Amino acid sequence: MMLQALRDGGKRALAAALAAIERDSENTTTQALLDAAWRQPCGHVVGVTGPPGVGKSSLCAALVAAWRANGQSVGVIAVDPSSKASGGALLGDRVRIVHDSADDGVFVRSMAARDRLGGLADQTVAAMVVMRALFDWVLIETVGVGQSETDVAEVADTVVFCVQPGSGDSLQFMKAGIVEIPHLIAVTKADLGAAAERARTDVAVALSLAVAGKGLWPLKVLAVSARSGAGIDGLTQTLEAHRRYLADEGRLAITRHRQSEGWIEESLRERFGREGIARLGRLGFDLTLPADGQPFERLRVLSKALEEAR
Repeated sequence: MMLQALRDGGKRALAAALAAIERDSENTTTQALLDAAWRQPCGHVVGVTGPPGVGKSSLCAALVAAWRANGQSVGVIAVDPSSKASGGALLGDRVRIVHDSADDGVFVRSMAARDRLGGLADQTVAAMVVMRALFDWVLIETVGVGQSETDVAEVADTVVFCVQPGSGDSLQFMKAGIVEIPHLIAVTKADLGAAAERARTDVAVALSLAVAGKGLWPLKVLAVSARSGAGIDGLTQTLEAHRRYLADEGRLAITRHRQSEGWIEESLRERFGREGIARLGRLGFDLTLPADGQPFERLRVLSKALEEAR
């Protein structure tokens, strides 16, 4: 199925394409779709991460509503815990992301994390690339497993880390070193009043003692409430500001290129192990992605070289 067919076919066509990707991401048709989608990005990808129960799904629902009110389309990838019986997604996050199912400007897809510990599913990158070519915004909500959810930084353009008032998350945030991951910190449940403001202050103080690695972009701390709507406009404005920041001076292209090279290396390591990576060097290959290249094609070339060398 080609990209234009997805644009014309709506939700049903997109759901079928994503199911095909999860079922067999390496067949010729799927690879052609991924190649085309990679070359035609139109949306900005926002990763929402944080501990379980912090309110990620509610925040995503509020963002969807805000963007749709402005006439912008939104695709959501909700990475859910896996069923021990079937291995499929438990669908909890998808149910909590409330939206109008009849609205063609919103699409929500659940993906099972299975045995991955980084907060994402195996085919999150492929699904993101397709949805990025179709929607103005793509939200990726991680599974919520705790302190190991750093994979989202290698997929999203902008990362939002959620902190819950009164939970000690602000201290865990610093202890886990997650300070290096987000571009924006959202203190959820701002309707709790003093507790939320105290959490926001704690995070801001913690950040003042840390070394931020985001270049010219100052790490923002905002208090938001999905229930009352407080702070949501400020959040969308800050996300838009970071989108514009990345668009300046080619920062977005540089970030996505670096992420792609990391994804290629991780995919090869999962399939061929560390020895496979070392063997590539002996065969005269390296893991760099040409400036005009795209990762799915490059991964096919390197995988073929390793398979033929066996």
